[in-house]
Amino acid sequence: HFACTSEDINNTSHALMLQAARAEVLLPTLDKLIAVMTGLAHDLAPLSMLSRTHGQTASPTTLGKEVANVVARLTHARERIAGVQLLAKMNGAVGNYNAHLAAYPDVEWEAFSRGVVEQQLKLTFNPYTIQIEPHDYMAELFDAVTRSNTILIDWSRDVWSYISLGYFKQRLKEGEIGSSTMPHKVNPIDFENAEGNFGIANALFEHFAAKLPISRWQRDLTDSTVLRSLGVAFGHALVGIDALMRGLAKLSIDDARLAADLDANWEVLAEAIQTVMRRYGLPEPYEQLKALTRGKGISRESLREFVAGLDLPAEVKHSLMVMTPANYTGLASELADAIARD
Repeated sequence: HFACTSEDINNTSHALMLQAARAEVLLPTLDKLIAVMTGLAHDLAPLSMLSRTHGQTASPTTLGKEVANVVARLTHARERIAGVQLLAKMNGAVGNYNAHLAAYPDVEWEAFSRGVVEQQLKLTFNPYTIQIEPHDYMAELFDAVTRSNTILIDWSRDVWSYISLGYFKQRLKEGEIGSSTMPHKVNPIDFENAEGNFGIANALFEHFAAKLPISRWQRDLTDSTVLRSLGVAFGHALVGIDALMRGLAKLSIDDARLAADLDANWEVLAEAIQTVMRRYGLPEPYEQLKALTRGKGISRESLREFVAGLDLPAEVKHSLMVMTPANYTGLASELADAIARD
């Protein structure tokens, strides 16, 4: 090569590697996962379930809406990954075209270099660099991938927990061993595998993002050894997505378990009742419901008895009387149905 430092070749190569990894592998894989989860959101849109905030029973939602929440987050993360410009430079030993101009002083070297990077390599030209391209775009890309992985860690843990609660069952796989000593077990191994691999990927991506933009003066070699592990990080992220999709494919819903959990927790309607009481100006609505429900098991009958004694219009009392934990889900179903149209 003429008048180039080795980094002129390396930085363009790394950018092309990342371009291919993103366009041909990572984004298509994320798109498959988003499509699978969007289908789940629609299929499960009307299926009521009990929420849990702080690990305690809370206002009901639907299972489809909870999947839709993840789809919305993941779609945004995917857009951030796709939107990062991949930069490259080809400007000599310290970024100033020193040797180029010494040999051919009449050539417009910056324009020529830009043409090679943008027209031939289809990358974005960075005109201001030291010996290396500063890797800020890499940090931005890796931060975006880390965000996607973090969302999927969150979802893997939630599904793991829903399996533990009995909301999800796992279809059996012939020959698979749940436990070496407890043959009855069907462990949520795919979601644990996914969480572990996303964690390894993020540990590497976070180090890349923190380290790669830092280079002493015009060049040190600390980035060189780190860049050798880019494929490892992407590999763990892809293994994580694959494990997650395998796990999702094995799930089935225990409708009876969901319904029983809702029917056992009528106290979650306290939110609705105290809010209606507030609308009609009844005294101390929150305090009254707190005294009635906090830390207590409330039955359908006791809650209806409380409503019957309220000074509310007859039609409002009726709407509260026919309300159940299963139908107190707000716009959850509609929001889940709408996710693909956003």
